[in-house]
Amino acid sequence: MTTTPNTTSAGPEARRARVWHSLGRSVRELSVFPGLVVLAIVGAVVSPIFFQGTNISLIFQQSSELGVIVVGLVFIVLTGRIDISLESTVGFAPMVAALLMVSQGGWGSHLPGWAGILITLGIGALIGLINGLLVVKLGLDSFIVSLAMLILLRGVTTGLSQGQTLASLPESYTFLGSESVFGIPLDIVVTVVLFVAAGLFLKFHSWGRALYAIGGNENAAHAAGVPVDRVLITAFVAASTLAALAGMLLAGRLSAVTADAGQNMIFSALAATVIGGIALIGGQGRILGAALGVLLLGVLTNVLTLAGVSTFWIDAVYGAVIVLALLVGRFTGSRRS
Repeated sequence: MTTTPNTTSAGPEARRARVWHSLGRSVRELSVFPGLVVLAIVGAVVSPIFFQGTNISLIFQQSSELGVIVVGLVFIVLTGRIDISLESTVGFAPMVAALLMVSQGGWGSHLPGWAGILITLGIGALIGLINGLLVVKLGLDSFIVSLAMLILLRGVTTGLSQGQTLASLPESYTFLGSESVFGIPLDIVVTVVLFVAAGLFLKFHSWGRALYAIGGNENAAHAAGVPVDRVLITAFVAASTLAALAGMLLAGRLSAVTADAGQNMIFSALAATVIGGIALIGGQGRILGAALGVLLLGVLTNVLTLAGVSTFWIDAVYGAVIVLALLVGRFTGSRRS
């Protein structure tokens, strides 16, 4: 007698819960749009060149490397882990490749550009594999492991380069960051393709769904037959490989590899991730939100730069934006509950 009312009442309640969950998730993502509109208005007031095609292209191009890092970071954050060493991979992997390719200041190996690309991506994958094994197989904390790796790679990068900037890179190595197709810079094309591919993988592929399952409830994912260890390790490998790709794009755009490449980029990546509604506890968020977060930070940086604001104040604004994003996430999270 009592089972029928409970069953029928559970249906509408479950539907309402799903509606609130979907609505709350959309609010966190769509909340970026009003910010973008306000920034666009401010940018037009600050400088008449804001809406010029060259400046819009500059915003997207300068955000491309950050976007590539964010794609990889999302993979890890969805599992409830974190990897802050990605910013050091941005500098370390291209630096080793550059030392093998250039003659002045390098090791004199004169490797071709295609070999430099393979070395860069291979180093990124190796770093991710090491991080993944330390976290998954040895059970070490992902933040501590990636912090140690960040410091290690940053020191090795500076030591190998002696603080120098390596230029005269082969065109076959820099073309992704320096060339255009149909008037669109290739690094923008690469970033857009990666975001679209990541969105499709997270939505339709078993690996992407496994990331959400692990972040939501790792024990339940184990019980459901998800190969948790393998998925986690591949997430670290993918993220670090993408960070190396971001470093290669940056080297192409600058036509050089600097000793401090990627420094502090992880803070911007984390900001974009949080702004886009990706929950740091794992299991929540969509790649679309992360893309909007990257775009918001790119526009914000451009507007502040056009206004002549110091870099130090830009960092402070980033911190304020993160706090605001957390407050929005807290409100929408309470409504979903």
